[in-house]
Amino acid sequence: MRNRGFTAIASSPTMVGAVTVLIVVVAVFLAYNANRGLPFVPTYRLTAEVPNASNLVPGNEVRIGGVRAGLVESIDPVQDDDGAVSARIAMKLDADIEPLPVDSTLTVRSRSALGLKYLEIRQGDSSEGYAQGSVIPISSARPEPVEIDEVFNMFDAPTRVAIQRNLVEFGNALAGRGPDLNAALGSLPPALLHLEPVMANLASPRTRLGGFVRGLAAAAAEVAPVAEVQARLFGSLDTTFAALAEVARPYIQETISESPETLDVAVDTLPRIRPFLANSAALFGDLRPAVASLSANAPVIAASLEAGVPALLAAPRLNRELAPTAESLLAFNDDALVRTGLSRLEQTNDILGPAVRFITPAQTVCNYGSLVLRNVSSLLSQGSGTGTWQRFLVFEPPSGPNNEGSPSSGPANGPAVENFLHVNPYPNTAAPGQVRECEAGNEPYIIGRQMIGNVPGNQGTSTDGQR
Repeated sequence: MRNRGFTAIASSPTMVGAVTVLIVVVAVFLAYNANRGLPFVPTYRLTAEVPNASNLVPGNEVRIGGVRAGLVESIDPVQDDDGAVSARIAMKLDADIEPLPVDSTLTVRSRSALGLKYLEIRQGDSSEGYAQGSVIPISSARPEPVEIDEVFNMFDAPTRVAIQRNLVEFGNALAGRGPDLNAALGSLPPALLHLEPVMANLASPRTRLGGFVRGLAAAAAEVAPVAEVQARLFGSLDTTFAALAEVARPYIQETISESPETLDVAVDTLPRIRPFLANSAALFGDLRPAVASLSANAPVIAASLEAGVPALLAAPRLNRELAPTAESLLAFNDDALVRTGLSRLEQTNDILGPAVRFITPAQTVCNYGSLVLRNVSSLLSQGSGTGTWQRFLVFEPPSGPNNEGSPSSGPANGPAVENFLHVNPYPNTAAPGQVRECEAGNEPYIIGRQMIGNVPGNQGTSTDGQR
């Protein structure tokens, strides 16, 4: 029965044609979707962020170790918060790659010179891996390699002209120097023998040549923004050196020839003058406030200089008198009687010193000496054509039996008679050991209490005639 049914189908042109069309449609569908992976096959999907996905299109291969491991499913641009734009690549990888180590890196590389690209993954060795649907951060993307068209773009018209000129100049430099080149080539073998250990040292990890090169790259990156300024600097150096060429001989030549001896002297002398320089720096630092005040005091200084000119003109006469004056002072000093007198004067000063120190504040602080002289001078200041008369004050009789506002009619014997004694024979005059006050003339009258001596409180230092 089965053979008869199959024979019936095979003998039917319609059924054969339908099966053939179905097989062709399936083959075309599989061929069309070959770049997107086979249907019903399990896959490992990841998303990766890269700085630039230029010329990378959906359907491009994802390779690991040069072997196709998946394909790019989609590419979408992403704008960060700071305005930077990157690309997000959705990948469909083979299921046996799962999980991809988290320290893996990605690089967009060229597949051919026509611009076809692919995404290369370098698997790491971490024990942790990305789960299905994870996003590989942009920190795992490595810089885009230099494309062949970018290399060719370096050779623009000015660069090509410069290369041509260099070839012409190098050709002129090498022309006719065959024997010199032969001698140089003959000297290369010994140089290469010494070069081998040098290159071994440079290749050693302990030399850290890579760090040096990265440092140079960082320095070049810092210098790049000011390249035009440096170019103008070198252009200006030509003008500077042209000016120096005019004085190169004999001036600069003599300076260079005498520099070694000068440096030897400086090496020997500078340590000795270092304390002087340090003290000079401190001196000028102390003089800075005075110099700042010169602008305000310049008129006074100018007037002083003008007044000092006559004094300087008279200085020679003064200098001539200084010698006999000094001789007279020396003879005065050598006299025994003078020395005895100076000794007695020193004793007098020692005796009078405490008294003077005690009395001096009465004038310097309280102005009492000036007040006494003023009052004495005004004692007989009034008069007429026939003469002067003395000024005095008449005290009236007391208005009561024993009041405190005028002379009392009885002894100061206290509250029974209500007559209180108020006397201060030695008031404070701001002398050493006393309260700093000018009490004489400023004492308050304390009513209802007997007061002998200094009154309570500080009466201050203000007296008549002070400024």
